Amino acid sequence: MIVFPNAKINIGLNIVAKRDDGYHDIETIFFPIGFRDILEINTSDRDFSFVNSGIIIEQGNAANNICYKAYNIVKEEHLIIPVNIHLHKIIPSGAGLGGGSSDGSFTLKVINSLQHLHIDDFTLINYAGKLGSDCPFFMLNKPVFATGTGNIFESISINLNNYYLVIINPGIHINTAKAYSQTKPVKPKHSLKELIENPIEKWRGLIYNDFEPVIFKDYPQIENVKHQLYNEGAVYASMSGSGSSVFGLFKEKPYLQKIFEKQLIWEELL
Repeated sequence: MIVFPNAKINIGLNIVAKRDDGYHDIETIFFPIGFRDILEINTSDRDFSFVNSGIIIEQGNAANNICYKAYNIVKEEHLIIPVNIHLHKIIPSGAGLGGGSSDGSFTLKVINSLQHLHIDDFTLINYAGKLGSDCPFFMLNKPVFATGTGNIFESISINLNNYYLVIINPGIHINTAKAYSQTKPVKPKHSLKELIENPIEKWRGLIYNDFEPVIFKDYPQIENVKHQLYNEGAVYASMSGSGSSVFGLFKEKPYLQKIFEKQLIWEELL
């Protein structure tokens, strides 16, 4: 079975408080996009296997691979046949796009379907939560207002139709845990859920990503990408998640290949 795990962007990200368990409470808008990996999973007549092509993931201990973790989570509670997994990685890691989380969540969904386990959606979402804070989002895969650690969702209506989305990834891997450790949580004066109701043209002065000051300080080239997107006509630009990817929303199709020729560019009409 072949599926296409998609990426996401964060529209705004407020780090609200540090929790007793060491994690952070946030509020953000998760928005699914068409940037995708390719994931093939088939049953095996031998043992579990994992093959990675495209962007190569650091192998290290196989048990740390999110697809392997997803397989083991299902295996703990269900009698399943071993599988062969081939992940062709296109979404860069450490880029704030949720590519790894999406791969893990799609692995859960495929194993459930492939082996006719009939695991209900609620249980699958709980399994995804064991993989990572934003993994449950990819079980829903629709725009949501997320709170808690990014695992409590409220459906929202957000219309980006006919805007061009451009994502620039400068090829810098950001460690999310380290980024969180450098932030100072502050409860926002106005909830992102309210601010998102404003016209997109007003988001620039209202909606922010709390990771930006920290990341831009260490990596001014990422900040420069944001400035360049605005210079080229973006109505809104922001870093996604903890970075390093920066996205811009444009009313008209932009032509940015020469400006960002050495960096990964993803573009789609929403």
